[in-house]
Amino acid sequence: METANTNQVIVSILDNDFYKFTMQYAAIKQFPYAKASYIFINRGKHKYPPGFAEALRAAVDEMAKLKLTKAEKIFLEKTCPYLDPTYLDFLQGYHYDPSEIEISQDGHDLEVHIKGYWYRTILWEVPLMSLICELYYRMTNSERDSSDEVIANTRKKIEKYKELGITIAEFGTRRRHSYAVHQLVVDTLKKYGDGSFIGTSNVHLAMKYNTKPIGTHAHEWFMFHAAKYGFKMANSMGLEHWVDTYRGDLGIALTDTYTSKVFFEQFDKKFAKLFDGVRHDSGDPLDFADQVIAHYKSLNIDPTQKTIIFSDGLNPEKVERIAKHCKGRIGMSFGIGTDFTNDVGLDAMNIVIKMSQALPEGGYWTDVVKLSDEPKKHTGTPEMIELAQRLLDIPVSE
Repeated sequence: METANTNQVIVSILDNDFYKFTMQYAAIKQFPYAKASYIFINRGKHKYPPGFAEALRAAVDEMAKLKLTKAEKIFLEKTCPYLDPTYLDFLQGYHYDPSEIEISQDGHDLEVHIKGYWYRTILWEVPLMSLICELYYRMTNSERDSSDEVIANTRKKIEKYKELGITIAEFGTRRRHSYAVHQLVVDTLKKYGDGSFIGTSNVHLAMKYNTKPIGTHAHEWFMFHAAKYGFKMANSMGLEHWVDTYRGDLGIALTDTYTSKVFFEQFDKKFAKLFDGVRHDSGDPLDFADQVIAHYKSLNIDPTQKTIIFSDGLNPEKVERIAKHCKGRIGMSFGIGTDFTNDVGLDAMNIVIKMSQALPEGGYWTDVVKLSDEPKKHTGTPEMIELAQRLLDIPVSE
């Protein structure tokens, strides 16, 4: 098994989640002058060891050397025909610019800020989170399970999913234990997951293990649209621009940027027919499934011809419960992240990096928010969260 160079954590410019590239392409097409800023949120209150900021800075600086290789470009050409040649040429010339990132440390507290043109800075989030996780485990001398144990654990899970007769994708780049563990996981899924494992969100590993890169868009797509068009138009304009860009490809819509209830109020018959399905990322998955099925039925659309991608903190027990609830009622698939790539005998890290502000062309810097179906996952300033809740008629949780 090939493993990463001990001094290089991000080994390829494609060592990133697929939806970052698909959103980058859409941003270039639709909003080439837009700017964005992102902030690191330490949800788990992790204490970073002395020298962590310096180590992270050095790793980030190393990323400037990454370039799209000829073989990687050919892989994208063959696998993703909806990404046009001009974008692939752009990506071939792209390089990470470490000056877009500010990193500082005060005691055990880490601060990370990203700022620049949206089409450039959009690629930082996922590899940066991967770096933070891997460096944290390395610098705190945390000893993981052996590689044999990781393989056995992953094999047990994928065989369970095969028994359930469901399809799963690996979504664990952001909070993986390490690149080495990530490789072990995808290799094992590929070897033992025939009929169930359908791909990975990590484009580099999709190429390495000859599987499909999986993903569409993330919350920041709709967060930006709120900054440009207002909260009430964010979902509908975000969906319109996605359709304009991909013309029927990549047809899974994320529902919970401003709560799924608000999303489905705008997910009318046009969008419900144009999109292949929706993704669940917060809140009770069984309630969500019932909501989606009822919504399709209200539009005289057969739910069994549509798909829900479940992707919120999944493990075998949760997946089995969801699969039994949805079987025969609606199509389903599962994107499983941390439970694959950071189930190694250590506490998984609870960190995120989220867009905090956006600057649309001709506009001004505007705070952006995410109002998840799980209030604890809300991001943004209290003032802007309150404004969004008021404008969208979202009840304030106690």
